[in-house]
Amino acid sequence: MKNRLRDGEAFDRLVEEHYDDVLAYCRRHAPSYDDAPDVAQETFLRFVRSGCSPADGKPLAYLFTIARNLCIDAARAKRPPAAPLDVDVPDRSPDADPAAACAGSEVGALVEALDPDLREVVELRFDQGFKVGEIASVLGVSRFAVNRRLNRALAELKRGLEGRKGS
Repeated sequence: MKNRLRDGEAFDRLVEEHYDDVLAYCRRHAPSYDDAPDVAQETFLRFVRSGCSPADGKPLAYLFTIARNLCIDAARAKRPPAAPLDVDVPDRSPDADPAAACAGSEVGALVEALDPDLREVVELRFDQGFKVGEIASVLGVSRFAVNRRLNRALAELKRGLEGRKGS
């Protein structure tokens, strides 16, 4: 009984420490902003159901793997909207997601314009601070593939910034 109590406390700490990171990821990758809290909650439920202990390995990388798969599933289940919104105003309040606040900036616009695979690697590396090995684990690809995507993304961002400077 004592081990279960400790696991419960460990899960509580896991949620406290990582919920905001998982929610921010889901807000960027779920089919809609409103779906993100549900996907984030389901991420933690699936983690608990998996039988993994928060003390095993790197739980944040596993949480992001679960969140990524749930976002993909949610996107498949939803139809795309009939028409895109005309204006997207980023939330610049102090409590706003930093990635969302950056979305209206020059670099944010360039990141948003990246291929989804490249954008995801950039977000995991620079928004979440993941190391190459952790990103490889989340995406289910090799470290070499992560490095290649990251280098390609950075090269595209550099070209985009240089192109805007020259304008």
